[in-house]
Formats: sequence, structure tokens, C-alpha cells
Amino acid sequence: MRPVADAAGSRIGIEGTAEQKLAQQVRTREQENGSMREDLAIFEKMLSTDWRTAPPLSIYRFKVEPDILPGEYRYHLLLLASGAGRDKEFHGRLELVVSLTANGKSAIMIFPKQGDASAGAFHLTFKRFQRVDGTFHVDPNSKVNSVQVRVYENGINHPRAAQSVNLG
Repeated sequence: MRPVADAAGSRIGIEGTAEQKLAQQVRTREQENGSMREDLAIFEKMLSTDWRTAPPLSIYRFKVEPDILPGEYRYHLLLLASGAGRDKEFHGRLELVVSLTANGKSAIMIFPKQGDASAGAFHLTFKRFQRVDGTFHVDPNSKVNSVQVRVYENGINHPRAAQSVNLG
């Protein structure tokens, strides 16, 4: 009887593990499906927009969330170039302005930092749209209150588009 009970216990354990993996796959597919629906809505809007009156550059789905390591944050956004004359490539750069509290004092950090070797990750070249994903690091003891993304076109000193997200 003991071998039969042990075999049944093993089967129950295997089935439980399989059920957990299946549930995780379902959650992942639901997240992917939601993301695809958001993308579809953006592209439908893009197709229905009057290109002559649309802004030259728009930011969609800007999100910032803490990552695995303390003080590390992950950001995501979708850039959409439209408007008259936007059949050419957009060349520019991305800048993040992080407002935080450190040691009880307000501070601002700008990414990429001057002379940062990873600044190349903030350069942009695209024709119609581009997804941008990345990370930035702050002191793990500080609290990030908000993040603003600014998009500059090469040769122009003011941002073509900007958007903020509050985390506090």
C-alpha cells in the first residue's frame, strides 16, 4: 500500500507543478494580449489621424517601474512620428529627468549623464514609430517621485515631445 500511496503523492505533486506552470503561462499570455490590444488601439488611431494636423512626434504608453535590484528602474515608451513631412527618418535623443528625494532633500537627476558611456542607448533613429525600453539607476536609499521623458530632434534645443509619470 505504501508504494501505491507514494506513487499517488508523486502524481499529485507533478500535477500541481504542471498546474502552476500552466497558470503562469495563462497570465503571461493575458499580459501579452493586453499589450497587443494597446498597440492595436495606437495604430488604429495613427491610421485615422489627419496627418496634416497631427503633432510631429507623440509619446504613448510611458511607464516607469522598479526593477529587481534596489535603486534600479525600468522604463518603456512608444514614440510615434506623424504629421506633414514625416516620411523622413527622425534622428534625435531621449532624456530622462528623474525627480527624487534623497536624505530628506529633493533632487533631480538627468539621464544620460554627461560623458556617460551608455549614452548611445538614448539616441533615436526611426521613421514612423519606435519602442524604447531601458533602465536607470539611483541611490537605493532615495525615493523616486516622478520621471519625465523628453525627446529632442538633432539640431533643436527644445524638446519635440515630453511626458511625465508620477511614482510617489
